[in-house]
This record gives sequence, C-alpha cells and structure tokens, in this order.
Amino acid sequence: MEETNNGIRFSLSKESLLPKEEVLETTLKRRSLSIGIPREADPYENRVSLTPEAVEILANEGHQVILEHNAGKQASYSDHDYSECGAMIVDTVKEVLQADLVLKVSPLTFEEASMLKGGQTIISSLHLTNHTEKYIRKLMQKKVTAVAFENIRDKFEHYPVVRSMSEIAGIASILIAGEYMSNVHKGKGVLLGGVSGINPAEVVILGAGTAAEYAARAALGLGAVVKVFDNSVYKLKRLQTYLGQRIQTSVFHPRVLTNALQSADVVIGAVHLTGAEKKRYLITEEMVKKMKNGAVIVDISIDQGGCVETSECRDHGNPVYTRHGVIHYCVANIPSRVARTASIALSNVFTPILTDIGDAGGIENRLREDPGLRKGVYLFKGILTNAVIGKRFGILSKDLDLLLAAF
Repeated sequence: MEETNNGIRFSLSKESLLPKEEVLETTLKRRSLSIGIPREADPYENRVSLTPEAVEILANEGHQVILEHNAGKQASYSDHDYSECGAMIVDTVKEVLQADLVLKVSPLTFEEASMLKGGQTIISSLHLTNHTEKYIRKLMQKKVTAVAFENIRDKFEHYPVVRSMSEIAGIASILIAGEYMSNVHKGKGVLLGGVSGINPAEVVILGAGTAAEYAARAALGLGAVVKVFDNSVYKLKRLQTYLGQRIQTSVFHPRVLTNALQSADVVIGAVHLTGAEKKRYLITEEMVKKMKNGAVIVDISIDQGGCVETSECRDHGNPVYTRHGVIHYCVANIPSRVARTASIALSNVFTPILTDIGDAGGIENRLREDPGLRKGVYLFKGILTNAVIGKRFGILSKDLDLLLAAF
C-alpha cells in the first residue's frame, strides 16, 4: 500500500502497521523455510502447487523454493519462469525431497516417501483409499508432520482447497458436456446454449453445493434450461439466492427425477456423498436406460464412488464410454484438465499458509495458532493423529492438541 506525504511516496509493509514490540516478536519468531516442489509422478496430474508469482512472494519473504525440473510444464510454466522469480531448479526429485517442507498436489508415492530425509513437513492431498498400511508406516518412520490440504479449513470454517477445485470442476463439467454433445466427439450434434427459434438444451444437476452452483452458473450463462435436485430445501433456496434468479428445483423424488432425466440432454452428478449415501445411487441403471440416446452424464462425484449406477472411474487418458446409448464422463480430477487455472487457485490458498508458517517460526507454532490448519494434520512428528486412518489400518492414533501441548 502506498501513501503520499508532501509529494513523497512511501510503502507501508505489514510490519510498519504493528507496534514496535510486536515487530520485534515477529522478527524473532520468523523462520526462513526451504520449500520443495516435486514434479508430479501421476501422469494425469497436470497441476503444480505454486505458480512463479507465488514463488516470487515467498522469495521476497526470505524463503527458498526448490523446484524439480519441469515441475510446472504441464501447467504451462517453464523452469525459466520459476528461476526468474527466485526458485532454485534441480534435476532430481531426491534433491527436492530434502527440503524442510514439501508441497505437492497428489500424495507422495512410496518411493518418494522413502527418499525423505525425515523430520519434515509434507503438505499434499491424502487420497486415503489409495494408501496402504505400509505407506502410512513409512511416513511415520520418517517422523514427518503430514497435512492433507483437502481437510484444511479457513477462519470461516470453509474448506478453501475443496471449494476452489469444486468451482473449477463445476464450470468444467458443463464445458465437457458441450464438447461430447458435438459431432467432433461423435455426439448427437446439439449446441448446449439457446439459439433463436430452437429449444435450449436441458441440464439436470444433482446436488446444490459449490460444484453444482458453478455448473448451474455456466449452463445458465450458455442459455440452457437448468433443473437442480437436492434433498435439502435450504440448499436449494440458497442456490437460487446465489444465482440471483429462479431455476427449477426439486428434492430427490424418484418419479420426478426420472421424468427430468427422460428429457435431459446433460446430467451433472455433483453430490457430496457421505456415510450411507455412498451405498446407494441417485440415478439407477434403469433410469439411465430411459434417457435420450446421445445424452451426456458427467459424474463429478466419481471420486467418492459416483452417484450414477453406470458410472465407472476413468482417467484423462480414457475418460469416456457409452452405456445404454448415454455418454459417460467419469474422471476424478477434472480440474487437472485446466491445469494452469487450477494451479493458480491452489497457489492462492497455499501462499498465505506458507508465509504464516514462516512468520510463526515453523509448523509447530503455526499449528498452535491456527485451528483450521490443525484439521488437516494426520501425522505429527511421525505420530498418527487421524482416528479414521488409525481404524482403517489398525494403528493407534493420538490427539493432536495433547501432542502440541507436550512438545
């Protein structure tokens, strides 16, 4: 921020707004971090956790960012982009994994976990269903503090990473449906938007959360007719308020949903499935059989098992198949399709988290100050703190708050 005093411009830093005592305390606590950004091992994970602009902010704060060669290539960022902003580029993943804090989009592989020097902080997604007891015990052996970024909450009790990725997935799902309705992808050749003298396409959205909201925004923006289903009347009312217009809404009544599916051109599955909901499907195979030939289903919920009985989890290399004449797109990490946008969104969340960790003097101090960050921790100095993981693998877990008080 800049102010003018007698024609002289000067900058106000964060420290300049604090009392001298707080400035001294902050300076004494502050710690420079070495932050490692490995190249993603998953061939279908195109995102990178920090953009060059974020690296520049961190470098100006005195932190060192170590980036593996071509880590940002799939998001259209070159090594030169990063080095110009202060990153150190290295050739091997082992060099990156010696950093004090390792930041990654997908979880570390077992081989990567074996390369850790130990005693570090790992921030990445968890993807618990893909892990084994051997993997968790390897991380425990390395005495790491591990944070699952999808479980981190902000001061408003929201999940910032999940929300930003859901926004992207919602918008992208409509664009994907539009692609596969075109003749280029052997669809039935229908435009998703409205054109004078032609009935607009009909879009049915299951769910009324963040992904559903942004899917509805995108579909309405293109001129489609939108129908939204959710069991929460409160969420349906909230969605209409957010959209600023009336849309067709309904609770999940089988007959009403079946009638809507029969005329639908596109179905977006955007339901957050929990507990018993994971054991049943909102759209059965019999319902799919009654849909139009050439209709498109995009099941965003596939990472939780899917909300459509005919959904099968696929990857970006083979994302589409047809069942009962209906085109299915069921890929778990849709934001990876738009890697640059998704990387910027991730970076916007991670950059302040990293600067706060540095200002606090390390991850331990920051965890004491930030209850939202504590929500993401599943290992603390090699001790399991997540009861769900403990129950799954038969490993004793301990309360994080008690551990922080002891250290």
